[in-house]
Amino acid sequence: MSARRALRRRTLRSVSVAAATWVSAGLTTAIPDAILLAVGLGILSCIATAVLAWRRHPMLAVAAVALACAAATAGTAASLAPVRAQIAALEAEGGRYLELDVTVTGRIDGSADGGAWFDAAASTVRAGDATVVGAIPTRVLVDPAGRAALARASMGSTVSLSGRAIPAAAGERAALVVRAGEVVSATEPTGVWAWFEGLRDALVASTRGLPQPGAGLVPGLAVGDTSSLDSATEAAMNASSLSHLTAVSGANCAIVVGAAFALLALCGAPRGLRVGGAFVVLAAFVALVTPEPSVVRAAAMASVAMIAVALGRPAMGVAVLSLAVTVLLVVDPWLARSLGFALSAAATGALLVLARPLATGLGRWMPRALALAIAVPTSAQIVCGPLIVLIDPHVPLLGVAANLVADPAAAPATIAGALACVAPFPWLRDGLTALAWVPAAWIAAVAHTSSSVAAQNLPWPDGPAGAILLALVGAALHLVIVRPRRLPRLTGLASAAMAVVLGLVLGSSAVRTVAGPLTVPSAWQLAMCDVGQGDATLWRSGGATALVDTGPDPAALDRCLAQFGIDRIDLLVLTHFDLDHVGGSPAVIGRAALVVHGPVDGHADQRLLDRFAAAGAQLQQATTGTAGALGATRWQALGPAPRTDPGNDASVAIDVAGVDFPRTVLLGDLGEESQAALRRRVDVPRVQIVKVAHHGSADQDAGLYQDLHPTVGLIGVGADNSYGHPTASLLSMLRALGTAIGRTDQDGALAVWLDAHGTLTLWREHAGEPGAPENPSQAPRETGKAVAGPARGVGRIRVNRGGPEGGGWAAGRGAPREGVPSGTRRAPRGTGGRERPSSGA
Repeated sequence: MSARRALRRRTLRSVSVAAATWVSAGLTTAIPDAILLAVGLGILSCIATAVLAWRRHPMLAVAAVALACAAATAGTAASLAPVRAQIAALEAEGGRYLELDVTVTGRIDGSADGGAWFDAAASTVRAGDATVVGAIPTRVLVDPAGRAALARASMGSTVSLSGRAIPAAAGERAALVVRAGEVVSATEPTGVWAWFEGLRDALVASTRGLPQPGAGLVPGLAVGDTSSLDSATEAAMNASSLSHLTAVSGANCAIVVGAAFALLALCGAPRGLRVGGAFVVLAAFVALVTPEPSVVRAAAMASVAMIAVALGRPAMGVAVLSLAVTVLLVVDPWLARSLGFALSAAATGALLVLARPLATGLGRWMPRALALAIAVPTSAQIVCGPLIVLIDPHVPLLGVAANLVADPAAAPATIAGALACVAPFPWLRDGLTALAWVPAAWIAAVAHTSSSVAAQNLPWPDGPAGAILLALVGAALHLVIVRPRRLPRLTGLASAAMAVVLGLVLGSSAVRTVAGPLTVPSAWQLAMCDVGQGDATLWRSGGATALVDTGPDPAALDRCLAQFGIDRIDLLVLTHFDLDHVGGSPAVIGRAALVVHGPVDGHADQRLLDRFAAAGAQLQQATTGTAGALGATRWQALGPAPRTDPGNDASVAIDVAGVDFPRTVLLGDLGEESQAALRRRVDVPRVQIVKVAHHGSADQDAGLYQDLHPTVGLIGVGADNSYGHPTASLLSMLRALGTAIGRTDQDGALAVWLDAHGTLTLWREHAGEPGAPENPSQAPRETGKAVAGPARGVGRIRVNRGGPEGGGWAAGRGAPREGVPSGTRRAPRGTGGRERPSSGA
């Protein structure tokens, strides 16, 4: 027992050193010049070493080593300070025109706008007469026009290009980030890199002709090449917690190393030769899939797991893991800010620490082999889940089950695919590829099946609070399964907490998948979500759904999508990139097929689009005339005009029309001047629904609304907002047109539809008549009016209390089909909302 305690103490010491190194790396990479911090940490390390020599104590030894490692990370970060100073002297951050010669150091991946991006080392950077020479860490974004010039380039290629600098994010490894407008020249890789590139290309070519989606998954499983993987399968893999199989992660490396180790064991090789041979195979595999930083760290984590398995001592494995983390952070301190690195370390640590106790606990109720199979993905989910919710506020409820079913097929697919990649004969390569296709097709089927379940993605609070909450739930689950005898009260408390969580999860899933859609009218065609001070508008036709903007909060958008029974977004329109229009995007990343967006303003906007593209979405920038179809409707962008500066006035305005669909225009956040310009630029149609611009601000063009002459006006606005939205002037203008007003601050969610008789109905989530003016005796009544375009009928607005499903509603005769003569109808009482006078912008 004493030996075990001593080993545990030594393990904790190594973990303490790794943690201190991680904190130091995170701090030193966040400051412009870390040399003073490096010197200070070095001095403290020397002092701790001197005190240790005088008075020996284990804690002093830990402190001395931790301070030395922290000083080393600071020194590594400070070593780039001269290079960064030289780049700053070029005034590159101001967008100065640069010419560069770079060597590609990573995989060339497609970017969201149809271009490409890659990591490189710049040997020469020229800005006018000034030149900087050295090995400068660089990140290059290539415009779509220059993508073709990189067709034959790969790792090791030399590329000459020109472009302008983009401000680098805080703590980014690259000293220079460049958007290349022109690729002057790009050489093909030579030597060993050319050979490896040929092997990868041959594997991709060998999969052509095999059925999808398994064919596109084979190169991803084998060498991490997802170029032939269709977007739907990639999104399904992400949603099912199976994305680690298509990226070169520690799992892929461990499979290859384990296969080599097992083969050498079958041949009777001694343990030393088995370990040595396995590491040779790992090094070759890393070179095959390109040794970019993510692959190197995955290989390092796989090496740690392999050593722990070989030694049969999980506690020693934790010490080796800590050593690997420390060394990697000293060499590359910027890994401290990498979520991928954190996930790799966390998953490896979970495998070493949690998997065995979980397997023992589960073994009470099931065979040991099955318990171990469940314990491995469960331990990874418990530890990695809190990190993942920081970027995607959802918990994949079927993630463990999907991994349990899919993981047995990962090993044969990876091994057969890797062997096909290095096969010397085409017929042998094709045969091995066909063998790899069978388990790959199974994995793809599991991904699509699990991601199609409506209850799969459980909404979760985002940010640090959500991460802490999920970590507590994971800890409670671990205690419930393991049930340590020394902590009976804590185990009982954890059991009670898990019972509450299980009840909440089941109740939430029932509301989202069954009860939620029953609370809104099933006939809705256009809906506005109640997401606070922001916009999120839905329309659907023919089984397809579009979402225009996402509001400011992912949780609020997720609740709305569940309320209206929406799981998949066929078209997402991001009118512009203000937070109140794109802040809820994490709720639909991985669920959107096509993203249409306005002008990009800065690196943060591009990163958001990159996240959508990485999750399988296609991207399209909209300008006047951009059009498409959604079900039986056609949509067209009325703006922005080309070369419009990003911002409110560059909002994508959308016109939606279709048979038996209410003609609709959505105006984003356009201001008065841009609305007037739109009216001059396009032939404005008469509509039945308008999404009022800019949350009902006073900055409106009355002429545009007169031309639109809407029957219903929808306003996305937050209750008690500080802007005074919607303003009294806007509300008065709509009332003068006889427009029925729906506003989310008072009415909650809104829905509009045309029934079979052409009746236009406005449904409000909140019952009653929130639209009554403050002084009904003095308020003018709304009047009926003509709607839609030529040869369309004229409508009326009728207001009733307590509409269907308990909400207030207003109905009016909509536009009959083409050719039906129009008529006139009586103008009944309207549905104006209770407005508070204000003079907001």
